[in-house]
Amino acid sequence: MNKKADINVVTMGCSKNLVDSERLMRQLVAVGYTVAHDAETDSAPVVIINTCGFIGDAKEESINTILLFVEAKKQQLIKQLYVFGCLSQRYKNMLEQEIPEVDAYFGVHDMEAVLQTMNASLQPHLLNERQLSTPAHYAYLKISEGCNWGCAYCAIPLIRGKHISVPIEQLVDETEKLAAQGVKELLVVAQDTTYYGMDCYGRRRLADLLNALSAVEGIEWIRLHYTYPTAFPDDVIALLRDNPKLCKYIDIPLQHVADEVLTKMRRGINGQQTRELIARLRSEAPGIAIRTTLIVGHPGEDEAAFQELKEFVRAVRFERLGVFCYSEEEGTYSADNYEDEISEEIKQARRDELMALQASIVATESAAKIGTVCKVIIDRKEGGYYAARTEHDSPEVDNEVLIKAEQLVIGNFYQVRITNAYIYDVYAEII
Repeated sequence: MNKKADINVVTMGCSKNLVDSERLMRQLVAVGYTVAHDAETDSAPVVIINTCGFIGDAKEESINTILLFVEAKKQQLIKQLYVFGCLSQRYKNMLEQEIPEVDAYFGVHDMEAVLQTMNASLQPHLLNERQLSTPAHYAYLKISEGCNWGCAYCAIPLIRGKHISVPIEQLVDETEKLAAQGVKELLVVAQDTTYYGMDCYGRRRLADLLNALSAVEGIEWIRLHYTYPTAFPDDVIALLRDNPKLCKYIDIPLQHVADEVLTKMRRGINGQQTRELIARLRSEAPGIAIRTTLIVGHPGEDEAAFQELKEFVRAVRFERLGVFCYSEEEGTYSADNYEDEISEEIKQARRDELMALQASIVATESAAKIGTVCKVIIDRKEGGYYAARTEHDSPEVDNEVLIKAEQLVIGNFYQVRITNAYIYDVYAEII
């Protein structure tokens, strides 16, 4: 029987939270603890939960996870339970009152305090290192913290604060360490990656950073996430076209296209500018796959605005699309200034309508790929298939390429031919 880990770190929410957990795990391992990640309730005597507090569903999931481990503590499956991250940053006092079984709550920037609770001291020389929880061949790279935009519906600036960029030299050093561990694919993340450099360099330097990262030996793919559409940097579009290590892929959360909704959302961009940006990405970086997220049911979204959004999705034919229902968040501009007048039933119906439309678009595009050849990276073996991804697919959120083969190496690249397609996943054979 395997020996239990000393500590189980559980991560809720986004990839940016995952990076925070990995930094904490590296510190814990450095002082002698054995650490598991997202393990079962009885896998370690001490549990540390990194929570998400972004929207209603995410908060509910974090609370349910806390309660699951509270029950495990009552059953003496675990001895100590600690909570940090976005939810406890925002609702610490409330959580202490409502769920007192947790031994201590910490905020998003309290890693040193968490370590002290574990009778460990912060190791400053290891702050640029992480204990990876992802498969060994890819890793997330968080290039900044916080956000300056102040979108009406978003609580992130209230939780994470203003935008703070990590210096280029530090990010290159971190990437070199990741590459030395075997990482081949780098997923660049932040609240807004395009704003990178404005605070410490006085101008946007995302393109400079991407060029510096692509010079790191061992990194073969770099994938760009969470780009903000307003004042999108021209040099990044050129890089998406010209840099062979930069995946022809961009994650650009647009949220809406109707002017009246974008104005109420305080996005700093209108529908025409949004359409022009998408057209530029398509024309100036041929072959790019565009991933976006949309919000339905925000105050001001009448039926006409929703139909405009639907026609936009039909016309643009996004390669990847996610849809969220508007969730009123305390303290945000939307919550303080607008009435959340659209029913949950209407929000959900609109979301379902958009996702059904997107499914039909993806089904057509996937079928058109049959017979084509592409490069993939192997993520894992599951059942009788290897699960892989193209440069157009990010882990966890996008499509997969399923390959039936005798022996492939996880983390390696292969050329494949697409043989069959179902809505979101395609099947392929090794060439």
